[in-house]
Amino acid sequence: MVRVTAEALLGAGCIEEVLVVTGHDAEAIEEALEGLAVRVLYNSDWRDGMGRSIARGVAGLTARPDGVAIVQGDMPFLAPELIERLGATFRDCHGKSVVFPATPSGEQRNPVLWPRRFFDRLKSLSGPEGAKSVLNEAAEFCCPVLTSDEKALRDIDVPDDLPG
Repeated sequence: MVRVTAEALLGAGCIEEVLVVTGHDAEAIEEALEGLAVRVLYNSDWRDGMGRSIARGVAGLTARPDGVAIVQGDMPFLAPELIERLGATFRDCHGKSVVFPATPSGEQRNPVLWPRRFFDRLKSLSGPEGAKSVLNEAAEFCCPVLTSDEKALRDIDVPDDLPG
């Protein structure tokens, strides 16, 4: 599943580098990514939750990008076209807005593109909630991209999450 998600990111023209943060099952994930042009970072604090993995990834950036896309590795239906739409919106907002897909009812979904000005806050995260606290603080800087493609936004946590 993580390989398919990484391939979608690599297929999008707006992503310069794909950095995969591992923790639990790190060896299996690295094996699944073998042969792809991705960089893998191990998060030894993975038990501290998704927030620590986000912090590790942002701290591990080698370049100084205008923004970073936080993408869960369990989104196998994510399409490069949606990533490109998010990237285009990010550029249209001059890299100043937090960009994410939203359902027609306005529900925020992943992935989220973060401008550089939030990097320090993202680097300080820990806990299971990921970056939700930062997203709530950044509400005035958010730029949702409406999409009706619910399947592309689905993350798969357990086998029952797979479409039937």
